[in-house]
Amino acid sequence: MVAQSICKILKPTEGRKRKKKKIFGEIENPKKKPKRIEQRERERKKMEESNKKIHSVDRIDIPKGCSLQLQKLFTDVALHVGGFFLMYILCHLSHYLLRPYSQPRITSDTFVGLVIGNIGFIRDTLSKRVLQYIVDFGMIGYMFVLGIEMDPYVLVRAPTKDAKVAYAGMLFTFALACGITPFLNYTDGFKIDFTLSLSMVLSSTASPVLTRMITNLKIGKSDIGQLVIATGMHSDFIATLLLSLGYVIWPVQVEDKKPNVRRSLQMGAALLVQTIFTAIVSPVVMNWVNNENPEGKPIKGSHLVLSMAFMAFVVACPSFWGYSAILSAFMAGIFLPREGRVSKWVIGKINYLLSTIFYPIFFFWMGYEAYFMEFQPLDWMTWARLFIVFAIATIGKVAGTMVSGALLGFNWPESVALGLLLTTKGHFHIYLAIAAKSYGKTTTSTSTVMVIAIFFTVVHAPSVVAQIIKRARRRAPTHRMSLQLLEPSSELRILLCLHGPQNLRTTINFIEICRGTADPGIVVFVTDMIELTDQIAATLVKEEGVNTMTVTDKAVTDRRDQVTAAVQAYVDEDETGITLGRLLALSTFNGMPQDICILAEDSMVALIILPFHKTQGADGTLDGGHSGFRYVNRKVLRNAPCSVGILVDRGFGLIEKISRSHDHSIDMAVIFIGGKDDREALAYAGHVAQHPGVKLTILRFLVDSSSDASSRPSHYQVSRALQEEEMKLDDECFAKFYERHVAIGQVAYMEKHLANSSETYNTLMTLDGQYSLIIVGRGERVNTVLTFGMNDWQKCPELGPIGDVLSGSEFSVKTSVLIIQQNSGKGELDGLDDDFSVM
Repeated sequence: MVAQSICKILKPTEGRKRKKKKIFGEIENPKKKPKRIEQRERERKKMEESNKKIHSVDRIDIPKGCSLQLQKLFTDVALHVGGFFLMYILCHLSHYLLRPYSQPRITSDTFVGLVIGNIGFIRDTLSKRVLQYIVDFGMIGYMFVLGIEMDPYVLVRAPTKDAKVAYAGMLFTFALACGITPFLNYTDGFKIDFTLSLSMVLSSTASPVLTRMITNLKIGKSDIGQLVIATGMHSDFIATLLLSLGYVIWPVQVEDKKPNVRRSLQMGAALLVQTIFTAIVSPVVMNWVNNENPEGKPIKGSHLVLSMAFMAFVVACPSFWGYSAILSAFMAGIFLPREGRVSKWVIGKINYLLSTIFYPIFFFWMGYEAYFMEFQPLDWMTWARLFIVFAIATIGKVAGTMVSGALLGFNWPESVALGLLLTTKGHFHIYLAIAAKSYGKTTTSTSTVMVIAIFFTVVHAPSVVAQIIKRARRRAPTHRMSLQLLEPSSELRILLCLHGPQNLRTTINFIEICRGTADPGIVVFVTDMIELTDQIAATLVKEEGVNTMTVTDKAVTDRRDQVTAAVQAYVDEDETGITLGRLLALSTFNGMPQDICILAEDSMVALIILPFHKTQGADGTLDGGHSGFRYVNRKVLRNAPCSVGILVDRGFGLIEKISRSHDHSIDMAVIFIGGKDDREALAYAGHVAQHPGVKLTILRFLVDSSSDASSRPSHYQVSRALQEEEMKLDDECFAKFYERHVAIGQVAYMEKHLANSSETYNTLMTLDGQYSLIIVGRGERVNTVLTFGMNDWQKCPELGPIGDVLSGSEFSVKTSVLIIQQNSGKGELDGLDDDFSVM
């Protein structure tokens, strides 16, 4: 029974096993196994081969695709970087070439951008989308800095002179543009938003471009320059502000066909919140950062990051509701504090990045978008749009400034010049012209026309400034600040300084040799150089109603009375041709050079004579000198508005009286090597030669042509053209002097042919004791062969190499020396004050 039960239990198991074997019977069946196995093996081999192919693709094709993508990426980056450097180099090169014409940088950049941006293979290699991203980001920084530099509180103040001129120019231009532009079909049909925007753009002024141009042209300190800058900033602020507010009503988007009231309300609310938040919170944040980082210490990194994050936050907020990020940056910048370290740091860094990196990319993008292949030169409306838009900007501004100028009392030529300068457009206007095409408002041809018109609003500015300077020169005093430029019929005006009564005899003798003929005569301002001490300062009395002080110190008044009496007695002996004036330079040694220069300028003198800081002792040698007077002499030489002479007195004051008879009571010499100072010394010698009691000899030092010195190159980096020009001026000056004085026997002439500075020194030593006074130029010689090396061991550089040798202790104790330096021109406008007035 048990066995049967076990069999029953096991039978199903065996059945299951058999069933299982039946399932895999093909493997165990000896008849079917070979075919089945071969078929399976073939399928398995096919699968393995296909897997091998798949794995081979995985190993080879996928890495190859990545390398191609990386290669393409690196190629694109290299092309963009190469394009940037190409634009950078060409922009700087073109600006260098246009610099002689005083053209601003935007002129050359615009020209280069239009040319390079239209070259076919360059256009094909660069990405338009990348350029657009960079330009949009750069314009955000540009407008942010522009907003910081604006003063929003001018809107609530009473209109100033510059505001009135700005409003008048804007109103005339805006009215003219609104009346004319709709008929020129700048867009497809009349569009009120485009007309108003274009009219406002034409009414504005690019204040950054105008300010830099006025400053570079050296009229920024004049009254008209300051008025132009202030008016330009006011026009730029008002126009950009109105454009920013107008964007809320007419947002510019490609996909929007109709104005969206809801969206406009959102943008307006966001802009209002941004303005209030920035005006209230930004002063607190910025003042805290500025107080935590005082001047003289580096700004903490955490505070700098906090400030940058705050600025980025206030700029970015309105753009979340669809407002323009560029105009949002301007609106945020308006209400940020302009003062403080952080604001100044931000302005400096952004302006540096704009000028070095952004502008070359910006102008290439401009040329890329202003595609000449889509320009329509054969359509007469294209040129009509160009000339009309330029005429509107010019005529409107000029008409407005002339009307406002007539009301404010300006001269009409200055009003016209003011209007022409205010037509200047810049980077933001170029961006708007291209953006109008990008958003489908205008065609490429019309946008190109606007860019060309903007170019012409800048080109004429240097010519306008040149006319302003020309008119200012005609209205400025015409007295000559150099002896060479002094007309023979003009009187010689000299500011003759002295330290005290010990210089009296020298002063009188100097006046005598300079007096020349009675007609035209000379004007001499004898000036006392007195140090202002605490004792003297305590005696000064301010006169009522007059901006002058009266000196009551007895020592000073006695000294001045003694000098006045002696000089006046000399003049009274023979009043012919001498006009005497008395001046006082009472100041500390630090302020005395400026006082002397002011006195010389106010007195319109052509020559300042300063006593040497060393005086001659009883043994004939010079003492150590007064360091204060030496400082004064050096500063006057550097800053004087006219020519300057330093008189080293070694016996010149011991001459009792210089006779006016023809018996030649005094022997004098002038040394001429070459250079502007030697030419000035020769011009002074021409006045001295007219004195009948003076026997004058001119000694000309020339390079010996037979020596190898004449063929050696110059020891200093002086161009050959400059050498030839200076030598030509030397020959002309000497020929004129020779004809006037030497040819008629009035002046003796000697030539010395020398090979080097050693022979020059030996020749100078042979003059020991032959002359009572030797006149030399201080320096500024192009031909350095005859004086090379003499500067290395000179004791008084303010005397120049020749003057230092003649006044040295090795030279005669009986020969005085007059060292003359020519004025190099006052200010940076060739004799015209930087702060001139023409309005």
